Amino acid sequence: MITTTELAQVLFVTPLQPSDELSPSQIRSAVDERLCACGGDPSWCAAYVAQEAGDHPETYAPRMRWALAAVAGAYEPVAA
Repeated sequence: MITTTELAQVLFVTPLQPSDELSPSQIRSAVDERLCACGGDPSWCAAYVAQEAGDHPETYAPRMRWALAAVAGAYEPVAA
């Protein structure tokens, strides 16, 4: 099972931007597409995220906060 943190790392490496008006479906689709491009291995995305954190620390934290919040909303359980 993939964790929220792993999903956020995958979203982090997509071209989607925090300023975009994104639906949960668009977020899930972008995450699915990126995971497929990585052969289903979220560790590839984690390595890229770590590189970005080192190269651009001023933008890393805000983008990761956005990614975490976005996947939490996009993957929240639907109330029955």
